[in-house]
Amino acid sequence: MKFYYRDEQLQELTELQVQSNETSKMAVLLGRRRIGKTSLAMEFVKETKSVYLFIAKKSETLLCESFVAEIKNKLNISIHGKIESFKEIFKLLLEYTKTNSLTLIVDEFQEFFNINPAVYSDIQELWDLHKNQSRLLVIFIGSVYSLMHKIFENEKEPLFGRADRMIHLRPFSIEQTYFILNDYGIKDIETLFEFYVVTGCVPKYLDMLLTNKCSDINSMLDFMLKENSPFLNEGRNQLIEEFGKDYLIYFSILELIARGKTSSSEIQSIIHKNVTSYLDKLESVYRVIRKFRPIDAKPNAKLVRYQIIDNFLQFWFRFFHRNRNALEIHNYEYVKEIIKQGFRSYSGKVMEKMFVELLAASKQFNRIGTYWEKGHRDEIDIVAINDMKKVIVAAEVKRNAKKNSQARLEHRASNLLKHYADYNIQYLRLSLEDAKKFLEAE
Repeated sequence: MKFYYRDEQLQELTELQVQSNETSKMAVLLGRRRIGKTSLAMEFVKETKSVYLFIAKKSETLLCESFVAEIKNKLNISIHGKIESFKEIFKLLLEYTKTNSLTLIVDEFQEFFNINPAVYSDIQELWDLHKNQSRLLVIFIGSVYSLMHKIFENEKEPLFGRADRMIHLRPFSIEQTYFILNDYGIKDIETLFEFYVVTGCVPKYLDMLLTNKCSDINSMLDFMLKENSPFLNEGRNQLIEEFGKDYLIYFSILELIARGKTSSSEIQSIIHKNVTSYLDKLESVYRVIRKFRPIDAKPNAKLVRYQIIDNFLQFWFRFFHRNRNALEIHNYEYVKEIIKQGFRSYSGKVMEKMFVELLAASKQFNRIGTYWEKGHRDEIDIVAINDMKKVIVAAEVKRNAKKNSQARLEHRASNLLKHYADYNIQYLRLSLEDAKKFLEAE
């Protein structure tokens, strides 16, 4: 798949590169695995003098052997003596850039926590000493969010405050994915939605499926559920390093949320364990889930639900992780059938997320959420509000447009709308065809 849609991030890096001609600059690329951080960095340096260093899981001495070879090759310089530490590598490049401009990319930077944590202090010391005399743009890339957050945003860590730019890469938007699929001749809104549900618009997943000629949910499942498929353990590989030894309890919680058990009481009643601290970490440390309340609820209201942010991870935990026994004995057809039977029902809630994204992209509202009352009564799928223009939208979302009911929607909204008597009230009954109208209006 060709390189798509990272113009804003490329512009940010270009601005830093220009500034690095006066004094060294540091950028950090953050984001889940498969989101395209390395692709972005390599696209940026296509026509720029650069050195790319990948922090593999091996000793610092062996890493430095390969780094020295790469530096010699890329910069055409002689290096005398044996270099065995990253501190020496970084010092060498800072000295080199006192007379030459250079972009340095360090990929999987968080791995130094396992190899030699002292590297972060070494970098801070050298950076503070040499950055004003050198002309280096260094781009640190990391995939383990909790560790990258700790390195650069924890005030107790040596590199806190050193980054000139923290660039968070996110999945493509539904609009961007719509145009990417168009490039591949896929124009059907149903297929777009299937890609949205399964991949979450993560670039690498789109690339793998499109490269392998997947054009609907059946061909996607045929590719994803077969021997040696990269998707079989993808959710596990994404998160196991984040969660460490507690991964089993975190995986169980995520599977339950993906199955629709979205309150802490529901989760706790099944796991038989206090899950409050785990939910807090999943939200604030690992950024895998988000907490939400009814749109007008007070911040400390007990009406709380949880949602997995990433569509792919939600799909993987709902169908792959839950059916891991069948996958372990290679019964892929069984899991395919489970998904096909449950896909329409499962994807209904994901459609609500899609319309929230589309409404947010319209820039017409300052608040978008959902609404329900105690006991899950009078639930409204989406509520969107423009407080400046005094407009409130209540929306019901159904895969089948015939199941939408104006009377039911108005009844469910009656208590909420008592607080918006002077607002212009709009009711929307949304189905998949309405998504196409949103996209074509862009």
